[in-house]
Amino acid sequence: MAKFYQQLDETLREFILAQHIFFHASAPLNGRVNLSPKGLDTLRIFSDTCIAWLDLVGSENETAAHIAENGRLTLMFCSFEKKPLIMRLYGTGKVVRPQDADWNDLHGHFPSFPGERQIILLHIESLMTSCGFGVPVFEYKGERTKLLDYAIKKGADGMLEYMRKKNQHSMDGLPTYLFEDPKV
Repeated sequence: MAKFYQQLDETLREFILAQHIFFHASAPLNGRVNLSPKGLDTLRIFSDTCIAWLDLVGSENETAAHIAENGRLTLMFCSFEKKPLIMRLYGTGKVVRPQDADWNDLHGHFPSFPGERQIILLHIESLMTSCGFGVPVFEYKGERTKLLDYAIKKGADGMLEYMRKKNQHSMDGLPTYLFEDPKV
């Protein structure tokens, strides 16, 4: 049975922090829906209505483009261990880039990783939990290091070149504003 909430509480916070993976989804007004998994120690809860993750360089940058266009963002957590539960957080996203004024304050809450691209904030407007009875049970074996190894091998200049080449537009051609202010 689904339950709806306006914000996180201590039990929901504990559930989020116990998960090794989360998924985020965004979509443009026209075009492809983006759904991506995230891991590593990149997630932080700032308040009962604000959660964020440190976004590392990837092959695309759909979330930033979609947030710039319409702001919509959803995060999903599901238990693969112990008691089944699925939680979806719905709200408005904000992208904070290294050149933004609030980067240093926010970045201080995260460990440093090679290949950091931006911080994605979700301002929670509502959330829903559901049973999760159909989610299989998996055993957590650890984090993969290939993304971090790749970023270390490319180095800071190589990652910057990669972002300039691959991360400035979505697959649907929307700008991500990775290197410029979207308000200009």
